[in-house]
Amino acid sequence: MNTQLYIKDIQTLFDDVQRSQIFEDQKMMTDAVPLFSVSEINKKYENEKGSGGFDLKTFVLDHFDFLGAKISIQREDHLPIRQHIEKLWDELTRTSYQAKGTLLQLPKPYIVPGGRFNEFFYWDSYFIMLGLQVSGRIEMMENIVENCSYLIQNVGFVPNASRTHFLSRSQPPYFSLMLDLLVETTQNEGLYLQYHDTLEKEYQFWTEGENELDNNSQIKRVAKTDKGDILNRYYDAENQPRPESYLIDLEDKEGASGDEFYRNIRSACESGWDFSSRWFADEETIQTIETLNIAEVDVNCLLWHLEKTLAKSSALQNLTDKEYYFTERAENRRRIINAYFWDENAKTYKDYHLKKHKKTTSEHIAALYPLFLGLASEEQAKAVSETLAEKFLYKGGLVTTTKQSGQQWDLPNAWAPYQWLGFVSMTNYGFAELADQIKNNWCSNVERVYNNTGKLMEKYNALDDETIAGGGEYPNQDGFGWTNGVYLKLKQ
Repeated sequence: MNTQLYIKDIQTLFDDVQRSQIFEDQKMMTDAVPLFSVSEINKKYENEKGSGGFDLKTFVLDHFDFLGAKISIQREDHLPIRQHIEKLWDELTRTSYQAKGTLLQLPKPYIVPGGRFNEFFYWDSYFIMLGLQVSGRIEMMENIVENCSYLIQNVGFVPNASRTHFLSRSQPPYFSLMLDLLVETTQNEGLYLQYHDTLEKEYQFWTEGENELDNNSQIKRVAKTDKGDILNRYYDAENQPRPESYLIDLEDKEGASGDEFYRNIRSACESGWDFSSRWFADEETIQTIETLNIAEVDVNCLLWHLEKTLAKSSALQNLTDKEYYFTERAENRRRIINAYFWDENAKTYKDYHLKKHKKTTSEHIAALYPLFLGLASEEQAKAVSETLAEKFLYKGGLVTTTKQSGQQWDLPNAWAPYQWLGFVSMTNYGFAELADQIKNNWCSNVERVYNNTGKLMEKYNALDDETIAGGGEYPNQDGFGWTNGVYLKLKQ
């Protein structure tokens, strides 16, 4: 049976399964593939659940398949790290030519992160592509771009990951950067023409509703400030517990204020930073999460890049009006990024609080985006480099924030994407020594953990030479897509 499953179609059973914790990982049930028609399963469940001797776990295992629920990479031989990664590319390759359970159909093979993740993830895939480039796996790079394009054309955007319960949100919009990387690799500028329509469609998704806004209001992913400027933010269309972290969300909701708690949680997931003190009003507890009140520096910089790319792809086709339109949009956004996100006192970039009309207090590594994309002045870049060296760089790499909250996107964890952003940002502005330090600190941490465990991890502890990393809603995962990609690219 190749039928698409939406969690809402088995909501009663799903709710009972997640609340009863018959599986250790809440993700397990979201990945289940029905063995019979959903109406048949629901009917049977209603009839049987009250009867004596009924066992919920047995019922679920009898009516659902759990295909490849966990990827565990076991090796008898301890290969050199580079060879290990080359083997991993094949082991992390999946196909989904037909919809199966909650898994969406995709036209091309793809690479999964690893561990408990067996679906295609959006922003992870860009950092995976960096390593594929080094490995000479150009076809897989093309596959990733083609899968993203397919999703944008058929869904309207690239979901957080390729499952039905992620159809309410995206992730940081990296498609235009993926395209740049593929053009750089293949020397084929025609790709900008080929994917022009896709770029435009993704842009429409991120700017939807902006014409309906009055000053000082927000809709979906756009906000209009009190001064009439348009900023973007992360957002999720739904305001209910995440299926993949159902019970956690129900429990976290207790003691939380406001009726948009779940949407704030989900919107933080669209940023990829789930979770961090960056989103919390008190910078400590998830109950104070207020993602919807924040316009973020990273998404606005990424959309500037998308506007620049659309101007370029328009110019290549002599679409003069469009070229002018997107060039104007990009120039205006550059001004806005500087006006709203640069903190002159702190000498770094920060997010902007839409309700308080001022920058947020959280110090975080997304401040790198204007340097990564070349939007910062020399003076701003120098100031950020000093903050980076002083507050974010540790012996195991760059941390994401200066706060230790127990959340996985906070100190002490070092994540692969930001090592690459840090390295490129410092290189862009001529801070070669700091760039090398970032590279060496993190790469040696990756090598140390690999030598001790034979695994590449999702994240690393930047402060401690003894442990791996922790925090978050699930144990540290091995595999691991973006770590493999960034490590190979930095070592090159």
